[in-house]
Amino acid sequence: MRWSQLFIPTLRETPAEAEVVSHQLLLRAGYIRQLAAGLYSYLYLSRRSLLKIERIIREEMDAIGAQEMFLPELHPAEVWRKSGRWDAIGHDMFRLQDRWGRELCLGMTEEEVMTSIAIGELRSYKQLPQIWYQIQAKFRDEPRPKSGLMRVRRFTMKDSYSFDIDAAALDISYKKHHAAYCRIFDRCGLRYIAVEAHSGAMGGSQSHEFAVPSDAGEDIVAICEGCGYAANLEKALSKHRQPTAPDQSADEPAEEFATPGKKTIAEVAEFDGAPETSHIKSLAMAADGKPYLILLRGDHSLNEAKLSSVIAAAEIRPAHPEEIRKWFGADAGSLGPVGLTDITILTDQALRDRGDLIAGANKNDHHLRHVTPGRDFETTFADLRAVAEGDTCVQCDTTLKLTKCIEVGHIFKLGYRYSESMGLRVLDPNGKEVAPIMGSYGIGLERILTASIEQNHDEAGMVLPATIAPFEVVVTPVNLKDDAQREAAEALYQSCRDRGIDVIFDDRKERAGVKFADAELIGIPYRITVGNKISDGIVELVTRSTRQSTDVRLEEAVERLAEVLANSAGADDSSASP
Repeated sequence: MRWSQLFIPTLRETPAEAEVVSHQLLLRAGYIRQLAAGLYSYLYLSRRSLLKIERIIREEMDAIGAQEMFLPELHPAEVWRKSGRWDAIGHDMFRLQDRWGRELCLGMTEEEVMTSIAIGELRSYKQLPQIWYQIQAKFRDEPRPKSGLMRVRRFTMKDSYSFDIDAAALDISYKKHHAAYCRIFDRCGLRYIAVEAHSGAMGGSQSHEFAVPSDAGEDIVAICEGCGYAANLEKALSKHRQPTAPDQSADEPAEEFATPGKKTIAEVAEFDGAPETSHIKSLAMAADGKPYLILLRGDHSLNEAKLSSVIAAAEIRPAHPEEIRKWFGADAGSLGPVGLTDITILTDQALRDRGDLIAGANKNDHHLRHVTPGRDFETTFADLRAVAEGDTCVQCDTTLKLTKCIEVGHIFKLGYRYSESMGLRVLDPNGKEVAPIMGSYGIGLERILTASIEQNHDEAGMVLPATIAPFEVVVTPVNLKDDAQREAAEALYQSCRDRGIDVIFDDRKERAGVKFADAELIGIPYRITVGNKISDGIVELVTRSTRQSTDVRLEEAVERLAEVLANSAGADDSSASP
């Protein structure tokens, strides 16, 4: 490709609307342009990079025996109603009607459609296992699109689905995907971690998230550097810090006292002089319209994903003010568990075996002291709190580190949720009809590109790995008017093409500094510069990541470049993370 013939609209200034580095550089380097909130046009350079990512994914999926399909982006509502997710998904789904008033949606995931195919075709255990995948656009009615391609309304996913006869066979499919994902991210040059994760709306018994540490990330991962334990904050377990002051005797009965105008834990703690760790935080929740009271230690926060794992409900939300007054007889800020009837109370494990605590009295501007769980109210204990800084690992007691990450892939053991609800059955070896067990596995292509940029950039622009950069090398003559430079550059360009090296020839009539700056901005990993040294048969091979320049003989330059590219690909393949 010749640069002068391409559409690469680079910008010198950083657009004001771009907050994270990847968004800034994707705009400045001419990779993308915004059409509307959360909707982007992928220009020439981004399309080249995304196609390279797609090829890597396809090669690794094919290597585990997965079969590629291509499904409709438009789904009839009936298949989602069969699984029970048409109403459960909520506002995240784009919904529409056709001219006859039939309800449809834009696909945000493909469990229902893939299961529908299986229902019509799979009859026997002899046809299993099956792994089917596709690479296609997905749609999510994201309420707050932000950070460029990281949180958008239209994105590209590789999603695959496994069908197995039993849990042992699913383990094999799951491990195949885990290994394939590691190879994909290694080949893309990412530094990543595989962490335990919450399954969310997908359902299922087990899931792992592949996360790229980055300050631009919106996920929080708890990492133990002692034993290697890692989990998304929605799933993470830990040992909480014990209160510095021990509980007093729990023999005294609960006693009411006035707390005028004090609503928050901090305000009440300052008023009564007891530490926040000796207070009970009471959260009123509604699950499918039914009242729940969630109790946490005063300094802890609720993990909503953990709560959703404990309460089987389609919708869990904070109770509305009018519901709170109806159920508790008081406003938020004065709620507590003592004396409640017909309200389910769930208590976090951190309050187990505690006593002499302070809680709301269910009377405005009043609280109770000397409250003891189990004595003053009945409750069910569960792990409900979010892991916090300073907590220690449940496996080795090392202090956990909370790290911001970008999620680039997620794998799920779905279990029987979709095969059971949608009526998928096959005959087992005994001739009995059984539901196959399923797995679901997703990768975000744009997330790989943006995560790579977040991990690999400097003040001049992107520093992309050769495997996913739009070009592997740029051949840049310093002075096109110099016949010797132009002819040598042409010869190098053609030689690179003959060797199968992905090369661009910067034949623009621009100053050398402009050419160098543009190549660094768009992240081309290597540059062959043809300058005045050509009179001695010498060109420069420049490595973008280190800015190191090496003089090489003209006739050896392409061979040297090929060796460097081969070595860099090997380095990417050997960078596997746990």
